[in-house]
Amino acid sequence: MQKAESKKMKNIFIITKREYLTQVKKKSFLILTMLAPLLLAGFIALITFMFKANETQTKLSVIDKSGLFISQLKSDKDIQYTFVPANTEKSLLVALKNVEDMDGVLVIPENNDNLDVLEKNSKLYINKKIGFEAQLKISSHLSDVIKKEKIKKLGITEAELQALDQRFMIATENVVDKAKQDDNFAFGVKSGMSMSLMYIIFMFIMIYGVRVMRSVLEEKNNRVVEILISSVKPFELMMGKILGVTLVALTQFAIWITMSVIAATIFNKSYTPAIAAENLDNPMAKIGGIKEMLTLIFHNLLSLNYGLIIFVFIVFFLLGYIFYSSMYAAIGSAVDNETETQQFTIFGILPLILGMYGSISIMNNPEGPMAFWLSIIPLTSPVAMVARIPFGVPLWQIALSIFLLVIFTFGMVYIAAKIYRVGILMYGNKATFKELWRWIRTS
Repeated sequence: MQKAESKKMKNIFIITKREYLTQVKKKSFLILTMLAPLLLAGFIALITFMFKANETQTKLSVIDKSGLFISQLKSDKDIQYTFVPANTEKSLLVALKNVEDMDGVLVIPENNDNLDVLEKNSKLYINKKIGFEAQLKISSHLSDVIKKEKIKKLGITEAELQALDQRFMIATENVVDKAKQDDNFAFGVKSGMSMSLMYIIFMFIMIYGVRVMRSVLEEKNNRVVEILISSVKPFELMMGKILGVTLVALTQFAIWITMSVIAATIFNKSYTPAIAAENLDNPMAKIGGIKEMLTLIFHNLLSLNYGLIIFVFIVFFLLGYIFYSSMYAAIGSAVDNETETQQFTIFGILPLILGMYGSISIMNNPEGPMAFWLSIIPLTSPVAMVARIPFGVPLWQIALSIFLLVIFTFGMVYIAAKIYRVGILMYGNKATFKELWRWIRTS
């Protein structure tokens, strides 16, 4: 018995080694592994540049018949107001169709001591499509001035008005974890990390799981599997393929994590409290803001328990991938072509999608019932737990989630092995759920 188990483990190891070396020796693996982080950084930089390049200043000519806005309506980087005499209104509206250096004409009616009527009758004439955000800003600027005028009529001074507009920021202290003092930027970093880890887990389980399914299907159709199982058992072949591809993914993660930690350490060296004070609210406001933003991001990342985050990420990816790839391997063995896989793969995709989109709510309440159950149920925990971990998770919940996922993973491997054992040598017989259930019971 012991000798048979030893031979089984040896065969699994040989197949795992073969699958691993076959994948990592490919040029595509080396290119993807080394260039993916650079491509991601370049993509982020490109998106940032595109947003900046798309920013334009809307130029408006303002005819203020009320006289209330001349001194109060101020231009900014988004909206430029140029006040012109009221007698130019007709000529400006006629010329608006053809001019290029003017985007619109804002006409404010006379003030008859009825600010509501003034607000209602103000009109913006444009010669091209102005962005919705720009329109909202113009409306907001006008509303701010009218609000001030209404308050003045109530006898409130400018100083009192400023005091009224001052926001109240409550001081927060966590009595459980005194080091946990999140500002808006830190919370944004955690949210970004949460979404990133979740999507990485989801995409890799899907990509590599489908790769296992296609590999099994290809070997089945080419009849290569008939030669392979003459030397090894179907279960050994299935597990070897799954573990081989798993190690390929873990190798990529190890390289990317190392590169990320090195980058974070380098950027963190330039962190100073002065940078945080100047750029925390809007790190992209200045030229060179990208560097300051990255410094703040990496500083906040290093302040987290990144050792625990990396551990949870690897464990849940490993177990989640084995769980779902076993399912995909069984599907690949049970069908004869990729068209037939569609009726089965939906059962692997739906739980992951549910966990992924359900996890978006975790950012609002990381300790809520939705966050708890999604990170505990094995079908959704691979994506939900990694989405939740940046915000802090009690160790007992992590242990419980891993325990349940381990049990379900072994159960799925057991079921998949039974289907694989029969289906891998079955040709021309369209698999149904009833047929699969018979294989599970009888094999």
